[in-house]
Amino acid sequence: MKRPLNSWLLAPPALLLLISASLPPACSTDTGKTDKPAAAKAKPAQTPADSSLRGYFQFPIKPGQPNLLAASMGELRPNHFHGGLDIKTDGGVDRPVYAAAEGYISRLKQSSFGYGNVLYITHPNGLTTVYGHLNHFRGPVAAELLKRQYEKQTYELELHFQPGQFPVQKGEVVALSGNTGGSAGPHLHWEVRDAKDNQLNPLQWGGFAEIQDHVPPTALMTAVEPLSIDARVQGRFEKRLFAPTGTPATGFVVPDTIPAYGTVGLLLQAFDRFDNAWNKNGLQRVEVLVNGKPWHEHFINGIGFPDDTRQVNHFTDYDYTMSAGRTLQKLWIDDGNTLPIYRTGPLRGKLRVEPGQVYTVEIRMADSYGNTTPLRMVLRGEQPAYWQTRSATVRKPTLRYDVLRNILRVTVDDTARQAPNLTLLRTGRQLQLKASYTDQSRTVYLYDLRAGLPDSLRFPGIRTAQRFDRQAMIPAGTEQLFANQYLSLAFAPRSIYDTLYLQTSYKDGLWTIQNARTPVQEALRVTLKPPVPVVDKARSAVYMVRGNAKIWQGNRWDGENITFATRIFGQFRILTDTIPPSARLVSKSAAGLVFKVGDDLSGLASYALTVGGQWRRLRFEHKNSTLFTENQDTLGPRLRGPASLRITDQAGNEKVINFNL
Repeated sequence: MKRPLNSWLLAPPALLLLISASLPPACSTDTGKTDKPAAAKAKPAQTPADSSLRGYFQFPIKPGQPNLLAASMGELRPNHFHGGLDIKTDGGVDRPVYAAAEGYISRLKQSSFGYGNVLYITHPNGLTTVYGHLNHFRGPVAAELLKRQYEKQTYELELHFQPGQFPVQKGEVVALSGNTGGSAGPHLHWEVRDAKDNQLNPLQWGGFAEIQDHVPPTALMTAVEPLSIDARVQGRFEKRLFAPTGTPATGFVVPDTIPAYGTVGLLLQAFDRFDNAWNKNGLQRVEVLVNGKPWHEHFINGIGFPDDTRQVNHFTDYDYTMSAGRTLQKLWIDDGNTLPIYRTGPLRGKLRVEPGQVYTVEIRMADSYGNTTPLRMVLRGEQPAYWQTRSATVRKPTLRYDVLRNILRVTVDDTARQAPNLTLLRTGRQLQLKASYTDQSRTVYLYDLRAGLPDSLRFPGIRTAQRFDRQAMIPAGTEQLFANQYLSLAFAPRSIYDTLYLQTSYKDGLWTIQNARTPVQEALRVTLKPPVPVVDKARSAVYMVRGNAKIWQGNRWDGENITFATRIFGQFRILTDTIPPSARLVSKSAAGLVFKVGDDLSGLASYALTVGGQWRRLRFEHKNSTLFTENQDTLGPRLRGPASLRITDQAGNEKVINFNL
């Protein structure tokens, strides 16, 4: 097994957003002047409307009876759009799972991660239904899986089948529901996919009688964000949040008119609910109208898997999610976003606000059953000019900066009565920046980094110039290589969504690459160059470090350098694992064996149980760190006589326990 089996078990909850980047998805500016919005133009539909599919699929849990959903299609999850429906199973496991239509079992997989135990049924119309987090498979395919597991002596196995090999009829019980893989509780994850593996919304063909929804969506927050260097919202170059008032029945409104200028983008936080359920589910459709004209729309009825689903990190404000814990979806198409879910105009949902103009904005939120809620607000164009407010709490000048898209924003706690210029230095040349505004004695300066990266920043009253830590501008869409004495980074064309202003550092065995608030789309290759040779390379690997958690990344050595692939920016160390994993037999009876296992660093890589010298299948559940036998195993040796459990971690450390049954 290449993936460490339990290293994620040791991570605190705050790391789940980061760690899920390593796992398969599971339930786990155009600035042209305009004051009249152009009509939105349609892109090709995600899936053609097909009336023949109305009633084609049977509901797979308790068909014909009222049921509830724990999650809807397209919800915004860490690193992926939720690809289907999560159907409640009354809080328990082993509920019958019915084939949604006739077809054949084309694929199944047993795993402790992702979808867990998952079954795929391909139907005569070319669509495939997916049933995830199962406890057990049923029928002849279960016997075939068991046979193949013993042939290969592994529990974690994926199999593909030919048409006609394992046919099923609509309504046939094909499995029992469970809580396997990345599931956070018992339920059935159910998807519909087309021949290209696009995940489709099962509710789009009229819904199901088992699931009732008469509840319109609820708006929690909206925001307006400057997208150009001249843009302002309430006079500031920063995202401004607004809590709307109202109810789903009456609609929502931002009471006060919002002064703005330049190219801005709208953002939204909202949720939906189904009848008789308190789960907060996602929206299916969001439309934006400006001055009564269609301006922008996104409609999540189909997501490409796996190529498109990770773009959720660009569909939302990822940096804000990671720093503030609030998920805001962008109501414009950001640079690098290629999702085919939009109908939009020439500004791609961005709004150019001009002085003296008024923009009445209506955001319509809708669910799969057509329940719709409006959110209304008004923007007024206001020409920006330097303004100043003072605060007696500021005692001495201090400087800090951040990068927002292509803009360097420098904030100085300024004690001067009149804000002085900020000096940017680059290879002996100087550039003077005038202040944009001073808010409570904090003066803001703005600079477009596309004009060149400065070496340092100097401000009157601060003795030494502050070094600018962004080392390179990495464009998206092409292969790029960055290297220095401590590391090298190889970016693939799709590693990043948009231009990256790269920052790296090394100190005392800790490599920092950008920060965890910057999303990665496809993995980039990282090579670390330790300044001091590592002695025990065989047991040493790279680990992502976040607080007290350490997550194994890879251990491919080439001389004194070590290479790994990552889809997460952050901090990394090379650590040596010399401690074997732990294992103890916690239960033995006629019903079977249960082992508690773990590892303090690299995570489990493999496990094997032998009884009387013969291999016996074990099932692994990473959520509770257990290995156990199953009564359904009819091929393995009887649990009698001498037995041995051998487990190995990613560093090659081994633990063996011997016992008698």
